[in-house]
Amino acid sequence: MIEPLSLAADPLFGLPLAELWFGLIFFILGTFLFLDGFDFGVGALFATREDDAEREQLLAAIGPFWDGNEVWLVVFGGALFAAFPSIYAALFSRHYLLMFGILGALILRGLAPEMYEQRHDETWQRWWGRSFVVGSLAAPFLLGVFVANWALGATGTLTISGIVVGFAVVALTVVDGAAFLRLKTRGDLRADLRRDSLYALAGYLVLVVAALATIYATVPTVRGALLSPVALALVGLTLVLAGGYALATVRDRYYAAFVAAAGMVFALVAVVARLTYPYVDRAAGATVSEAIVSTLPLNLMSVGAAVLLPLIFVYFAVLYSTFSGEIEAGESY
Repeated sequence: MIEPLSLAADPLFGLPLAELWFGLIFFILGTFLFLDGFDFGVGALFATREDDAEREQLLAAIGPFWDGNEVWLVVFGGALFAAFPSIYAALFSRHYLLMFGILGALILRGLAPEMYEQRHDETWQRWWGRSFVVGSLAAPFLLGVFVANWALGATGTLTISGIVVGFAVVALTVVDGAAFLRLKTRGDLRADLRRDSLYALAGYLVLVVAALATIYATVPTVRGALLSPVALALVGLTLVLAGGYALATVRDRYYAAFVAAAGMVFALVAVVARLTYPYVDRAAGATVSEAIVSTLPLNLMSVGAAVLLPLIFVYFAVLYSTFSGEIEAGESY
């Protein structure tokens, strides 16, 4: 039995809770990027569809999921604030323009499909369709810029490395979105998405190489972390997963391609975490052990997370199992 007074003395069960919370925050970020990433990817692919029935299928594919997927962004912000409140304040104040941009893009992405379905007027749907595409492209791009600035310790809003990483994240969401749509659609649309999947994958790999080269050339402080065995292993894993994604796509192994896309998302986030560690805010020079909250709240949060996170996963398991399977003919948003 845990004594109340012991919660303020030492980390729970002697665990390295500061490092575990650092890892948990990036895991939550990866979960958001994977789940809401396929929503972004669907929004980007919406621009490639001209047939109204196909556009309705794309909207119907993400209809039950997108607002639930955004919960992980709230969980990410809450976890960062709870475990590293000073870093939360510093990051969000230093990059407040990016944060407002991300929120604006998410609002536009969420509002556009709702408005698109309100009127079956060509001009109305054209403009709200464009808004859906813009929000779906701007959100992952700005998120990539923000995360790159965080990991690399940049203090400006836009940097060369951040911009390249932002484009790489956009390409990755298209890879993710195409894999998701091939799970949910049928017929000619599913066949067309095979080509889009492979093009997006090629673009992502090119942009990843460009991002790593740019970071190495422009940010000397992270060169050691970039060339560390962990980072190099993650890059190698990404190439293996990309090969698996391409093979699964060509062979129409839809679930395997989707799992490979998930792996690439989490591999990218793991690279970012490796570039950041042992700092939690490189620009401020704050390490994980220095920025973590005191022992008592850390222990209490850990107990709470151990209870609540499994419940969140159960909720998502029920959600995705309830709306699993391909979209039926004539189904709409």
